[in-house]
Amino acid sequence: MKRGFYTLMSAQFFSSLADQALFVAAVELIRGAGGAEWQRAALVPIFALFYVILAPWLGAFADAKPKRNVMFVSNGIKVTGCLLMLFGGHPLLAYAVVGLGAAAYSPAKYGILTELLPASQLVKANGWIEGLTIASIILGILLGGQLVGQQISSRLLAFDLPYFETSIDTAPEAAIFMLIFVYMLAAWFNLRIPLTGVEMRPMPKNPLALVPDFWNCNSRLWRDKLGQISLATTTLFWGVSGNLRYIILAWSAAALGYSTTQASSLGGVVAIGTAVGAIVASMRMRLDVATQVIPMGILMGLLIIVMNFITNVWAAVPFLILMGGLGGFLVVPMNALLQHRGHNLMGAGRSIAVQNFNEQACILGLGAFYTLSTGIGLSAFGAITVFGLIVAGVMWLIMHWHRSNCVNHREEVEHLLTIARHDNMHG
Repeated sequence: MKRGFYTLMSAQFFSSLADQALFVAAVELIRGAGGAEWQRAALVPIFALFYVILAPWLGAFADAKPKRNVMFVSNGIKVTGCLLMLFGGHPLLAYAVVGLGAAAYSPAKYGILTELLPASQLVKANGWIEGLTIASIILGILLGGQLVGQQISSRLLAFDLPYFETSIDTAPEAAIFMLIFVYMLAAWFNLRIPLTGVEMRPMPKNPLALVPDFWNCNSRLWRDKLGQISLATTTLFWGVSGNLRYIILAWSAAALGYSTTQASSLGGVVAIGTAVGAIVASMRMRLDVATQVIPMGILMGLLIIVMNFITNVWAAVPFLILMGGLGGFLVVPMNALLQHRGHNLMGAGRSIAVQNFNEQACILGLGAFYTLSTGIGLSAFGAITVFGLIVAGVMWLIMHWHRSNCVNHREEVEHLLTIARHDNMHG
């Protein structure tokens, strides 16, 4: 791997670390202010909002500017969201601004992989970036839980700046203030990523011209016989995973009686399994056999339902590790295959923007469903059952969709697999 890849990994780690910790702090901020349950659940879909609204422009913007600069600006937007949260903005509005920064960050983060590395290293690189992202999720959730806990927050609140009075008076506010410095560290690493020398694709003078271009890119990926399968799989995986992040907090409180600090540790446990699965997949899987992991998605959906019957933390920990491991092994090769097809069809930035649009639209839709469900009394156990059935059912449909492609479009599928195999060997 090139030196710039490891600098990218460092930047991604700290930015993602702060994202995850901020989610826990925002949940506790709303809880402490007496906000309703639906407001806490709404943090998940509100974060996805700008991914969906700005999808036609984000990928093109990432392709038009040096991607390290795009990531630097994106972290600055996240800092702005934190400041809004601290100084009077509604947590949901402020968290939406942080989501804007994340939406701008993602196409650049993944798109730069295809500029730094050959196709033969994409699966391995995805294993690294997903594994490290999951590690940051583990530590970020734990960090957020500890920062809002009594032991650390009391020390942070006891610290006074000389000659300067702040309005930071609660544990979540102190946590958010500390996370600003983590985002700043990530921004510093962004500027250390070397320029790749890839030719920029200028944005059109009329921004509205990007809308039909985006929908054309979206249609091209959905029509591609491998792109459609990998896009459907990753869309479902991230749509469900994004919402499980909050559902596990709610489940931990309902099944185990955990506080936010305690429940955050179980979110980290799932991420441990996902990291292990991602690393194993990066070592064992290739682009041309990526679709072989689809049946694991069905099993993962069924395991989600089994969560309803677990009431002991000693049973919960290994179970959550196993469930996360299946997810990690599933998403890494499918994500790499999707990047490969997207890069060949339309360019890295536009491809990642299309991917983000579909995945975040799924998060938004499922999150809106869950938020609405909490308003009509659906328990955490009911939500887990519904999500598990959705995962297993849709993954079964995707599996049969791919089999149909292999039968009815055999020559096209074999041609695309040959390209992937060739690029994997000679990239």
